[in-house]
Amino acid sequence: MPRIIPIRDMRDTAKLSEMCNAANEPIFVTKNGYGDMVVMSMECYERQLARAEMYTAVMEGKAQADSGELVDGPSALAALREKYGR
Repeated sequence: MPRIIPIRDMRDTAKLSEMCNAANEPIFVTKNGYGDMVVMSMECYERQLARAEMYTAVMEGKAQADSGELVDGPSALAALREKYGR
């Protein structure tokens, strides 16, 4: 379940850091009852970034497949062997 805190709780930076590192997900910060920002640990950020990069790569591959830019496995391996000399 997402954690939501008011912006005034950000005054205690040590406690905020502990919350971020203990949570495996972003922490949502509200200001005057409305969503204002999101904070997360470096580990959580890197995980989110890696996931976004993976989804981007998958979607690029799907777009290539949809447009017919496909190479069969044996041809791809032969091209790699020729290029890298194995």
